Amino acid sequence: MSKTIRLTMAQALTRFLSRQMTEIDGSKVPIFGGVWAIFGHGNVAGIGEALYQVRDELPTFRAHNEQAMAHAAIAYAKANFRRRFMAATSSIGPGALNMVTAAALAHVNRLPVLFLPGDVFANRIPDPVLQQAEDFSDGTATVNDCFRPVSRYFDRITRPEQIIPALSRAMAVLTDPAECGPVTLSLCQDVQAEAYDYPESFFAERVWHQRRPRPDRQELAAAVTALKGAKKPLVIAGGGVLYSQASDKLAKFAEGAGIPVCET
Repeated sequence: MSKTIRLTMAQALTRFLSRQMTEIDGSKVPIFGGVWAIFGHGNVAGIGEALYQVRDELPTFRAHNEQAMAHAAIAYAKANFRRRFMAATSSIGPGALNMVTAAALAHVNRLPVLFLPGDVFANRIPDPVLQQAEDFSDGTATVNDCFRPVSRYFDRITRPEQIIPALSRAMAVLTDPAECGPVTLSLCQDVQAEAYDYPESFFAERVWHQRRPRPDRQELAAAVTALKGAKKPLVIAGGGVLYSQASDKLAKFAEGAGIPVCET
């Protein structure tokens, strides 16, 4: 029988994040550079306390504006060529909504960032909570539903054990070279502090490696044919050149062939 450890959902979440690693230039480093946070009702007593317990492995950076911290997390991912990224947590209501624009930006640019907004009580006994958006036609709707269309993966955590499959799916999206983007795990206030016997294997250290799919031969051949037959060829370079760190190779090819390059 597998061993278990009793933790709150928030403790399990932060411990899991602190165990995720990546390899850069032969060195193993944490894949999460840290967590941006503004604490208030909805996240201070749950994930706030849990973050303090892993502060050495997963540093927390206190912000003064949710828009700014969410965009800073996006910039971090881009500056690190999507190999490392950050998380951002906020209180429920306007605090969470302030991150939606950043989520949309990350979505269209396929930049990985993990959003952890606080949410209403899953048991609905305190209802409505402060600054809760009330929708009397849908008892399941909260302001965090605004993240759904601008997230590559969205999940509302209403039970502590749900974090196990949710985090696995979140990491799969955050590390996918083609489909990566923002992930939103909406954390119900009461569930953050609920305890569960989590399998110890869930917190085993994992090293994530960026997959580098090889180009298709037929597509390469078609590109060569198009370039040879073009009178005024132009290379339009996208973000994949940057994230695969192929800028030098593209520059060498373009200079040798005398083909101008523009960027998306």
